[in-house]
Amino acid sequence: MSRIVIIAVGSRGDVAPLTGVGVALQQAGHDVAIAAYTPFRDMITSCGLNFRELPAAPPAADGAEVSPVKGLAAFASPKGMHALGNDILSVVADEPADILLLSPFAEMAGHPLAEAKAIPSLGVRLQPLSATAQYPPSIIGAWSGGASTNRAAADTGAWLVDRLYGGVVADFRRQLGLPSTSARRLRRQRTQAHWPVLHGYSPLVAPRPPDWRPGLEVTGYWWPATSDGWKPPVELSDFLSAGPPPVFVGFGSMMTTPARTKQLSNTIGRAARLAGVRVIVQAGWSNLHVADEHMLTIGDTPHDWLFPQVAAVAHHCGAGTMAAGIRAGVPTIALPVYGDGPFWARRATALGICAATINQRILAPERLAEAMSIAVSDQQLRDRARQLGARVGAEDGAAQVVSFVSDLVQ
Repeated sequence: MSRIVIIAVGSRGDVAPLTGVGVALQQAGHDVAIAAYTPFRDMITSCGLNFRELPAAPPAADGAEVSPVKGLAAFASPKGMHALGNDILSVVADEPADILLLSPFAEMAGHPLAEAKAIPSLGVRLQPLSATAQYPPSIIGAWSGGASTNRAAADTGAWLVDRLYGGVVADFRRQLGLPSTSARRLRRQRTQAHWPVLHGYSPLVAPRPPDWRPGLEVTGYWWPATSDGWKPPVELSDFLSAGPPPVFVGFGSMMTTPARTKQLSNTIGRAARLAGVRVIVQAGWSNLHVADEHMLTIGDTPHDWLFPQVAAVAHHCGAGTMAAGIRAGVPTIALPVYGDGPFWARRATALGICAATINQRILAPERLAEAMSIAVSDQQLRDRARQLGARVGAEDGAAQVVSFVSDLVQ
C-alpha cells in the first residue's frame, strides 16, 4: 500500500473531480489524503478519504463581498502564492507520502517538497496549459494566432511565471534545505525529464495535441465521488416534479460585485419569462437569486444528480460544470467571461452541443431567452448532446490515474 497525498488548491470545481481520483486510488489499495481548503472538508471525508486542512480560503469562499479583481489579484500575487505555499508546507511537509499529486496552484511548493522528500510527483490538471501549436494556454481565452504565436504565448507565459514567482520558489527551497536553483532551470529539468502531467478531461472534447511532449496525457474526465448521505431538499424535488425539465443557470465560483449580481439575477429572470421556460438558478459565489413560481434558487447541489433532470445547462464554462453538463447529455448555453471559460465554450460549439455562446459582459435577456428556446427545442442539438454524453460517460479517467500512480510508486 502506498501513501498518496493530493494537494487540491482551488474552488469546488477544482477539488471535486479529485475526490473521484482519490476514491479510485483508495479502492486500488492505497492510503489517500487530500489537502484542500476548509469548506471542502465534508465533501472529502464523506467519501471516505482523509482530509488535510489548508487553513486559508479561496477568494470569496465565505460569501464575503469583495472586489473580484482585487481578490484574484491578491491570491495570485507573489505574496499570495508565498502564503499559500507556506500553508501547504505546514500541512503536508511532515505528512508520510510516497507520491504527491499536484494541482496547478500547488506546484510552486509541491515541486520542492517532493524533491526534499525524495519522492515522485504528478501534475493533475483540468485544462490544457502546456505549449502547443493548436492553441494558446486555455486560461487566456479561445483565440488562436497560428502555430508560432500559440507556442510563443505559452513560452512567454511560462517565462513570466518564472520571473514573477522565482523568489517565492527560492524561498521554499531554502526552507526545505534544497540547493539554490533558478525557477527557469527547474522548469527545463522537469521538461527534459518528461515530468508527468495528467489532464482530467475527455479526449473526445479536447483531443491531446500531437505536438505535446511525452508525459503530457489526456485521461478522460475525473468524476466527483458520490456521497450516499446526500438527499435533495424537498423544495427542489417538488419543483422538479411540478413541471417540464427546467433550464439550469449557474456561474459556480465566479465572483462579482453585489450590483452585478443583482443585474445578472434580473437578466436571468427576464430571459426565462421571455422564453417561457422554468429555471433553476444556483446561487454560487455570486449569490444569484431569482424568485417566481416558475423559478427556483438553490444552494450547493451535486451536478451529477441534478443535470440529468434539466433541459439544458447555462453556465460560465468552468471545466467542472462543463464536464457535468456533457456527461448528463444535455445542451450547453455558454456564458463565459474569463479564464478557461471561452476555451471550453469554443469546444462545446465545435462539438455541436452549444445552443449559443454569449459573453457575460454583453448578456441581455433577449439573447439569453433565444438561447434557452433553442436549447429546449432543437432536437438535433439535443441528440448530439445525448450521444456525446453517452460516449464520455463510458470513459474511466480515474482508472488511468491509478495506472500512472502505480507505475511511479513501484
